Amino acid sequence: MISTRAGTGRGSPGENPLRPKDRLYDRLVADVAAAHLRSGHPEGVVTDADLAGLPDAVQPYMRFMGVVGRPRDWSFRARFVGRFRMRPDAGWATAEAWQYNSAVEIARVFFLRIRLAHLVPVVGRDTYVHGHGRMLVKLMNLVPVADGKGEEFDHSELITYLNDAVLLAPSMLLGPAASWAAVDGRAFDVTLTDAARSVTARVFLDERGAPVDFHADRYATLPSGLTLARWRTPVTTWDTALSQRPLPGPAKAVYDLPDGPFPYIEGRFMPGTVAYNVAPG
Repeated sequence: MISTRAGTGRGSPGENPLRPKDRLYDRLVADVAAAHLRSGHPEGVVTDADLAGLPDAVQPYMRFMGVVGRPRDWSFRARFVGRFRMRPDAGWATAEAWQYNSAVEIARVFFLRIRLAHLVPVVGRDTYVHGHGRMLVKLMNLVPVADGKGEEFDHSELITYLNDAVLLAPSMLLGPAASWAAVDGRAFDVTLTDAARSVTARVFLDERGAPVDFHADRYATLPSGLTLARWRTPVTTWDTALSQRPLPGPAKAVYDLPDGPFPYIEGRFMPGTVAYNVAPG
C-alpha cells in the first residue's frame, strides 16, 4: 500500500487527500504494490553549488520550482481533474486521474477515468515499469477496448514520465539518468535515459524561469493507428500560493497532427493531493 508519510500542499478542512475514498485511487495503490517498486530514502539538500554545472536556463528554472533548499525527491503522487477526448472529432468527457511516479527505478503508474455521455465509465491505465510502457483501456473497467505495448509505447510512456518530472518534481532529474543542453536564455533540452532507451524534450521558460511549454516526439493513438507527432504541454499559469511548491495551473496536452492541433486532455493537478517522497509499500 502507498504510504501516507509524505508532505503535501494544503487541503480542505476535514479532508485526508492522502487516503481518499476513491476506487480509482485504490486501483493505483494495488498496481503500485504489484509492480514491486523499491522505496527511496531522503538524500542531501540541493544547494546552489549543485546547480553550478547546469546550463544557464536550467538554473533559474530549478530555483523557480523550489528545488534549492529541499532534499532531492525520489517519488510523488498526485490527482488530476479535467476533461479528455479520444480522437480529434470526439466530444469532451469529464476526467479524473491518480498517478504515482518513482525515480528510484524510473516508473510511472497512471489511472484515468472518464464517463462517456456522463454515464458509462472508461478506465485507462498508462504505465512505465521496469523499462516498458503499456496503455490499457477498459470499458466499465471490465471490457478491454485497447491494449498497447511495444517500442512505441516504451518511448511514449518514458516521454510522459519526463514531462511529469519537469512540471512537478525536477529534482528527480538531478542524477546520472538525465543530461541537459543549452538552447538559449529561455529554453533548454533535457534527455532522460532508461533501459538503454533515451528520450529528449525541449522546455520553454518565461522570464521567471517557469516552464510555459514542453515539446517532444510522441506516438498518438488514433483511429488510423499510431502516429509519431510533436507532443506539447503548454502551461498557462503557475499556482504559487495554494501549495508548498509551484504547481502548474490550467494545462493541456496537444498533438500537432498534419490536419492541425489535437488537444486531448485539459485540466490541473489538485493542490492538497500532490505528495512527495511517498513509499510504494
